[in-house]
Amino acid sequence: MAGCARGSARAVLAFLLAPVLVALLVAPARGRGGRGHGDWGAAELLPPRENAALVARFVTNVCDWGALATISTQEGVRGRPFADVLSLSDGPPAKGSGVPYFYLSPLQQSVGNLKENPYATLTMSLAETSFCRKYGFDPQSPLCAHVILSGTVIKVSEAEMDVAKNSLFIRHPEMKTWPSSHNWFFAKLNITNIWVLDYFGGPKIVTPEEYYNATFQ
Repeated sequence: MAGCARGSARAVLAFLLAPVLVALLVAPARGRGGRGHGDWGAAELLPPRENAALVARFVTNVCDWGALATISTQEGVRGRPFADVLSLSDGPPAKGSGVPYFYLSPLQQSVGNLKENPYATLTMSLAETSFCRKYGFDPQSPLCAHVILSGTVIKVSEAEMDVAKNSLFIRHPEMKTWPSSHNWFFAKLNITNIWVLDYFGGPKIVTPEEYYNATFQ
């Protein structure tokens, strides 16, 4: 009788715990995301995932910073990938040009790398906005949309200087106070290749033409 009672108790306990265990297994991991700097409603404004070019433009515009990978010129790691976090902007919120602009100094290691080899790859993720936190997406999850832009980093021309300056200073006003002794200059990523990862099944390839022709508001 005691054995039957214990068996019945285990069956009841399993029945009661089953919904909880299922919920834990299917619930998405809670992503930390960013601190909301520059965030302007990413959770509500994400374009349809079927439009990869528009998603790429959206992520580029809503993100205030990204990780730029260059080829190191530093002794001990020469020739190896070297990534650094850089502030960036493609323009005011919802009015971006799609061109990632940077404010750089020759004192930065990445700039030294770029002088020898201008090729670089930039990645930006909605993990730095409220989007992934709101829906519980881990930053590594493809549902936490991110884009990868590859090309060359070049100084902007005199004709483009004001555009780059206004794009950056409206999103990063602190830059105006950075010491002039660091010889800051404006640069941009000349995009040649684009990958969008916003859903399962691998990255979507977007051409620069599709990217820049995407109507973004």
